[in-house]
Amino acid sequence: MSEAEWIAGARAAMDGFMAAFNARDAEAIRSTWFHFPHVRFHSGKVTVMETPADFVNLVWNSQTQSKGWGYTKWDYVETIDAGAEKVHFRVQFTRFRPDHSVLGTYRSLYIVTFRDGRWAIQGRSSWAE
Repeated sequence: MSEAEWIAGARAAMDGFMAAFNARDAEAIRSTWFHFPHVRFHSGKVTVMETPADFVNLVWNSQTQSKGWGYTKWDYVETIDAGAEKVHFRVQFTRFRPDHSVLGTYRSLYIVTFRDGRWAIQGRSSWAE
């Protein structure tokens, strides 16, 4: 596989995750778009989800910074580095209310890994909830 194919596979995982996230499809995230253990740096914490059963989403029913969330869109997804087993992305995403007004915009780092024959997100770091 070429570097372009690694990046395309990893990027497809990013887009699949975003579609599942916006659909509130926790099962698709657990089974297809995340690898476990999954690590998230956020809100001054480090959350390690060892197994799919540990998946936690703070946005869908938030009463804090994402209260009133409707959907999220990538503003950009830029490749930082790529290899046959791992791709690092620098991203920015915006969260919107159902009326399309902006809740917030966040920069983040995503680590997408190739394991068990598929690309999936294994680590994230952001300032978002």
